Amino acid sequence: MAEQKNRKEGQQLDVELSVETAKGVYSNLAMITHSQAEFIVDFLQMLPGVPKAIVRSRIIMTPLHAKRLLAALSDNVGKFEARFGTIKEPERGNDNTIGFLGNNIPSTEA
Repeated sequence: MAEQKNRKEGQQLDVELSVETAKGVYSNLAMITHSQAEFIVDFLQMLPGVPKAIVRSRIIMTPLHAKRLLAALSDNVGKFEARFGTIKEPERGNDNTIGFLGNNIPSTEA
């Protein structure tokens, strides 16, 4: 509890970021699945006209950390929109093959 209190009072977390990690990874598609014990988020890159996506990164986290990530993303999107305006979603039916998918991943089989 004292550790959380100190962080709230302005104590900074020492984070090491390697040059390779700092380059980042581009993703325009994410697939999320979960079990009782963990959430798995695969970040993929999909190119237009290419039916195969490449997993660029996989993050595995506990349900608690997934919930904290959701809250942090929600907070940051709110701050972004307050500064730059509402992020507009494309209308349904306009290239819904690229985006973020949950457990109900559509089949690509014909």
